[in-house]
Amino acid sequence: MNNAQFYYSRPENEKVLPYTKGTAEREALEAELERQSSIQVEIPLIIGGLEVKTGNTGKVVMPHNHKHVLAVYHKAGEKEVKMAIEAAMKAHQQWAEMSWVERVSITLKIAELIATKHRYLMNASTMLGQGKNAYQAEIEAVAEAIDFLRFNAHYVSEIYDDQPHSERGNLNRIEYRPLEGFVFAVSPFNFTAIASNLSLAPVVLGNTAVWKPASTALLSNYYLMRIFREAGLPDGVINFLPGSGSQIGDIVLKHKDLGGVHFTGSNNTFNHIWKTVAENLENYRSYPRVVGETGGKDFVVVHPSADVEEVSTALVGGAFEYQGQKCSAASRAYIPASLWPDIKKSMGNNISLIKKGDVRNFCNFVNAVIDEGAFDKIMGYIDKARDSDEAEIVFGGSGDKSDGYFIDPTVILTSNPHFITMEEEIFGPVLTIYIYEDEDFEQTLELCDQTSPYGLTGAIFSKDRRATIKACQVLRYAAGNFYFNDKPTGAVVGQQPFGGARMSGTNDKAGSYLNLLRWINPRSVKDTFNPPVDFRYQFMQEEKCYKEKI
Repeated sequence: MNNAQFYYSRPENEKVLPYTKGTAEREALEAELERQSSIQVEIPLIIGGLEVKTGNTGKVVMPHNHKHVLAVYHKAGEKEVKMAIEAAMKAHQQWAEMSWVERVSITLKIAELIATKHRYLMNASTMLGQGKNAYQAEIEAVAEAIDFLRFNAHYVSEIYDDQPHSERGNLNRIEYRPLEGFVFAVSPFNFTAIASNLSLAPVVLGNTAVWKPASTALLSNYYLMRIFREAGLPDGVINFLPGSGSQIGDIVLKHKDLGGVHFTGSNNTFNHIWKTVAENLENYRSYPRVVGETGGKDFVVVHPSADVEEVSTALVGGAFEYQGQKCSAASRAYIPASLWPDIKKSMGNNISLIKKGDVRNFCNFVNAVIDEGAFDKIMGYIDKARDSDEAEIVFGGSGDKSDGYFIDPTVILTSNPHFITMEEEIFGPVLTIYIYEDEDFEQTLELCDQTSPYGLTGAIFSKDRRATIKACQVLRYAAGNFYFNDKPTGAVVGQQPFGGARMSGTNDKAGSYLNLLRWINPRSVKDTFNPPVDFRYQFMQEEKCYKEKI
């Protein structure tokens, strides 16, 4: 047994590869894209280490070519959900008792496998299955996923190293136990790295998990699960359950051994989870930890002192990267009247440079949105703007779903700061702009704060430091991640811990120690070396307040 004290130092962020033409990584990725495009994968459930095929199947298709089937997946039913919970609870004690160094070693091996052997596998599956270009896949499905694992190892070592003070005559310590029960991890389609972290963050602290991946991200998520197993994650520690979220959740959320929920997704789903947990409090052994990151209506406020080209670049990048399918995407902007003509011209020039299409064509900046439901919803908002006398479509506005779910980068100008596309989350390549009079900057800050129920990300562009400080103060609760002179997307693990409050979630900051604290159940232990043998206070003994002891 190795009793050496171990500490995992703060790592460097994973380097993002450029994939420029002629490089070895570009050729390797193109080859992997071709390979995955030419095969069809069968995706089973994985419960207690066993592959389970139910025969109730669905299809994974390319968003940019929805006639092309990448995979067929099996869906969990009631029987399989109960099996997964049982497997998680069976694995719980042995995994919880394993040395945290050994648990960290497994997760660090996962990071190394993604960084080297399976880098192109993860990138290609994310590109083809979730509609990301090479850069968008590289920065998250590879780099961010690795960063979560390596930084979590560092944060775990810091958490376990924190111990209370001990006085002479006793020894105090804290035991960092996992939760008493399993964690239900529910992951979204848009970030492969988030899918990894939602299950592995609780797991590295000794918890076991039932993982419900998004059906539109199953290809990359299945490969993640295979990598977990290749790295030596014991059977049952994570149980992989594709299928209906409502059917799986209905069983899991009512189970007495539910220890916690780690969620990223829509407000409606998270609200349902929260309400279901509240309605079943009497059934649980412990109050479940509910951690969630939900929607956003992320803003960019522009001060009259801002630089036009910087603002234009941030708006186009922040709104249209990954087709705006990020919780942090720039979705509304407040621009002073004096700058709007120049910003409009610059944005028009930038948007004219955007090419859209197949992810395998590296020239395409914009690709398809995730599925038909998303396409119809986004186009519905664009149509509302087209039909309104309070809005006009400045750029874009068209969509075509005949072969793939393609929508042009769209900019809406509105005269109503409470127009529907200024308030509601769209989750697509749509940016709405409201023009304010220069002298109304501070009132516009108040307007921005009060317009949306969300509080995820936001940005202020300003060369005037006093104006920047004022924006930071007024918008204190409007954004959990706030950016000075930068687009409101692109949080990096270890640098900008991510999460927001209000209707954007519980703000438990993925990518920092704050999130990990939610997955431990600390116990204080006091070891007294010389226990007292008389219960009376000293002054009582001196004043003979009680009879002498027999």
